[in-house]
Amino acid sequence: MSLAVSMAVLLAALLHASWNAMIKGGGDVLHDTAGIVVGAMLIGLPFVFAVPFPSAAAWPFIIASVTVHLAYYWLMISAYRAGDLSLVYPLMRGVAPLITAVAGIAVLGETPAPVAWLGMLLVSGGVFVLGYRALGHAPSRAAVGYALANAAVIALYTLIDGRGARVSGNAWSYIVWLFVLDGIPFSLWMLATRRATFIAHLRSRSRRALVGGGLSAAAYAISVWAMTKAPVALVASLRETSVLFATLIGARLLHERLSVRRWSGVIAVVLGVLALKAA
Repeated sequence: MSLAVSMAVLLAALLHASWNAMIKGGGDVLHDTAGIVVGAMLIGLPFVFAVPFPSAAAWPFIIASVTVHLAYYWLMISAYRAGDLSLVYPLMRGVAPLITAVAGIAVLGETPAPVAWLGMLLVSGGVFVLGYRALGHAPSRAAVGYALANAAVIALYTLIDGRGARVSGNAWSYIVWLFVLDGIPFSLWMLATRRATFIAHLRSRSRRALVGGGLSAAAYAISVWAMTKAPVALVASLRETSVLFATLIGARLLHERLSVRRWSGVIAVVLGVLALKAA
């Protein structure tokens, strides 16, 4: 993986951490997520006129990705409702890259080198250590189930978009149309089930939705572009350093204490990034 691609994915990870911090601080996971999805759609809409129309080869992947993203949103919201963020988030983000790597061997024919496997294991392990906090009660089976199912879904749409962007002939065309179409079914579902509260939320937090949507769109756009330049599994692992950025943001701005355990997670992620860069 080149230095330019690595730096771009690390920037995407920082942007991802930023919009996730917005959701965490919003207090309403469903409506804040919906607002950011709508914001990303609206920001992507003008670019439809600036990029070529997607090729015929790209459309099956775009449609598949939009469909899978619906499952992702549903599982994410269900997992957060069933269990603690400190349990759900690291399970989803830490397990997904490893599933992507294993599935990528069969789907994309990409076999990571031993040093790349080491890097992915270090990043995934570090992500889990950074995100996990000891719980005072037995974790919910439903929460664990939803989180692990969503890890598989994250791996699935990552593989779909990595392959789709490559066959499309124009990665930016694929990205723009994906974001525009991705927001439509979720918005329609919110209007059908929570019309009044959804509209009120968008009106009261329109700026937040646009900023979060812009961060979300930029983060994933960079990741999809990077997957046309480097192995999908390596990009998927490197972007999960977003948890590292979130930890450092919390320590710097929120004065959260970095314990020995969390420092070990930071070190594991950094070593993993270095291994991925060397792969």
